[in-house]
Amino acid sequence: MARELSIVAKGTDQPWGVGFLAWAVDAGAVEQALEFQPAAVMLSFGDPSPFVDRIRRSGAVVMVQVTDLEEARRAVDLGADVIVAQGTESGGHGARRGRSTLPFVPLVVDLAAPVPVLAAGGIADGRGVAAALALGAAGALIGTRFQATTEALVDPSVSKAVIEGRGQDTERNSVLDIARGASWPTEKYTARTLGHPYLDRWRGREDELARDSQARQDCRDDVARGAIPPMPVWAGEAVDLITDRPSAADLVAALAAQAEDALARAGRRHPDDRPRAQG
Repeated sequence: MARELSIVAKGTDQPWGVGFLAWAVDAGAVEQALEFQPAAVMLSFGDPSPFVDRIRRSGAVVMVQVTDLEEARRAVDLGADVIVAQGTESGGHGARRGRSTLPFVPLVVDLAAPVPVLAAGGIADGRGVAAALALGAAGALIGTRFQATTEALVDPSVSKAVIEGRGQDTERNSVLDIARGASWPTEKYTARTLGHPYLDRWRGREDELARDSQARQDCRDDVARGAIPPMPVWAGEAVDLITDRPSAADLVAALAAQAEDALARAGRRHPDDRPRAQG
């Protein structure tokens, strides 16, 4: 964290933020981040309440990512400045029993109003941003797409896998967290990843894997000798839409232009073209 906070703080005079896993972070890590004066701090996955007041006193915007309506209500009660509504199409971790982005976002928008809501999950181009706006969101939070940018601090193999990946090859699972000894609360959260040898080997046998210490050691040994990558490739269902590796700045500009075009095209629909209910 010290490495990456220094990179961003020295590399831009624009607003930037930092995100934490609420179930895993401690107060010291939050304090360390606040020393670099981020404009926003996002808390995801778990109870954000121990950290909200301290972040607010620093002057940073408090963002809370939610994966179900219970978490959304808690974020509202805590006075979050921005709420991120994450659907199950998202890459990486999310609720085991979450909701898809399309029906979930407007529910959170209505619940949280007037607090701005960002849509997350399955958004990788400007059409997805336009759809988020149409659902009432103030914008979108995009993850997988930014792994395939020139600034992304990921191994080149990850960007390559994202560019070549297909949404149908992504899968929500807890296998890879268990295999690599990650302490995620797997009873609540799973992760959407691209394919992986250990996922194929242990799919549907998570309890057995959790009890098999030798299998977990085998995973660590395979990582050490380079037989498997050290981390899964987190990727959302919209990964098919990612075909290049632009700079982050060029990507943001393209997303905005695509969203404006999509909204303009939707606004030009002739009244006779409107969908009609079928009886």
